[in-house]
Amino acid sequence: MMNAQTHLPSFHEDVELAGHIIDSLLLPKVLDEITSLGGDYQSQEIRIGHNRRDPSYVRLTVSAPTQESLEQILTSIGQHGAVPVQHHDIRLVAADIEGAFPEGFYATTNEPTEVRWSNKWIPVERQEMDCGICFDPKQETARCVAMADVKRGDHIVVGRLGTRVHPVGRDRLSTHSFGFMNSTVSSEKPKNLTVREIAELMRRAASGQGRILVVAGPAVVHTGSRELLSWLIRRGYVHVLFAGNALATHDIEQSFYGTSLGISMESGGGSEEGHEHHLRTINRIRRLGSIQQAVEQKVLTNGIMYECIQHKIPFVLAGSIRDDGPLPDVITDSLVAQTRMRELVQGVTFCLMIATTLHSIAVGNLLPSWVKTVCVDINPATVTKLADRGTFQSVGLVTDVEPFLRVLVQELGGMQD
Repeated sequence: MMNAQTHLPSFHEDVELAGHIIDSLLLPKVLDEITSLGGDYQSQEIRIGHNRRDPSYVRLTVSAPTQESLEQILTSIGQHGAVPVQHHDIRLVAADIEGAFPEGFYATTNEPTEVRWSNKWIPVERQEMDCGICFDPKQETARCVAMADVKRGDHIVVGRLGTRVHPVGRDRLSTHSFGFMNSTVSSEKPKNLTVREIAELMRRAASGQGRILVVAGPAVVHTGSRELLSWLIRRGYVHVLFAGNALATHDIEQSFYGTSLGISMESGGGSEEGHEHHLRTINRIRRLGSIQQAVEQKVLTNGIMYECIQHKIPFVLAGSIRDDGPLPDVITDSLVAQTRMRELVQGVTFCLMIATTLHSIAVGNLLPSWVKTVCVDINPATVTKLADRGTFQSVGLVTDVEPFLRVLVQELGGMQD
């Protein structure tokens, strides 16, 4: 691993990388980043673990032709867990205006991150990609903060010094194909095995060992899967639901009219004036005041939203520019919706994303890397885009919604109730 260079450029720094850096391919990523950014490296010390549980350690001297390029390299490889051997405390700059970071702020990843203060490493709370870090010197606490939520006077971490990332490696105890890090997208893999493993994770969460978030699109209703998702809610396999105006509208439309987008859910044919059903559905709920009022007044007596109200499942219906109505429960301010979603993803251990491209990507951006994530969609581009936009821990299943949910429910014990 020693390169052939005999004289280091004048700009260099020693970094170290520790953990399961071999089997998780973190070391090759770091070395590739160094060379692709115009730098070079010399290995000073290497200790490779003998067993799968044993960590490895590497110390490198990273060099670059200019100080600027060295800083760029160190910032890039820092996202893979490479930190300077010479430790420094973080640098803080007070935010001078609302809703904006100071120049040069540290941009977060979705990986577990720590900051150094008074010779101590402090974990960053509410980990999320594409945010900054707000630090409280008195309480010695750090948290991710979105740009729009920055308050004047907040102490914001600037630069890379005093920060370190602990990349989430692949599951070293896993011997099967669904290690969540071993694959991305395939329409040809044996889905029954994968669904069985998803079911096992959901069983653990339902028994108190985690928290399940479901992100669902209106295709859940259009494909006749509404009762399957309702069953999951009734049986305790959903702890939080994120959706948009469309899912809730067509779910309630089916309760009121037996249609979804005017198509009969029994015959599959169109119904007279069916194109108006979703509008009349929205109007009726708006007249009642909310979905909860519709349930309490026994106007709404079944379906996904009914089960959420009955079982006190928190949900966020985030609006979009194309929404009809919308339903009174829809949050039309996207920043307000983001804030509510950030509150509810805390403690989530497993996320199931079903048939919704934009919502899946948006929620993926809110989740830390240790949340196991499954994205199910008939369109391979949906699951590919999710991984491309940073949610690398996501496993994609290319399949229709109804067969997936049907097999999942069967694995969880069927629908006897």
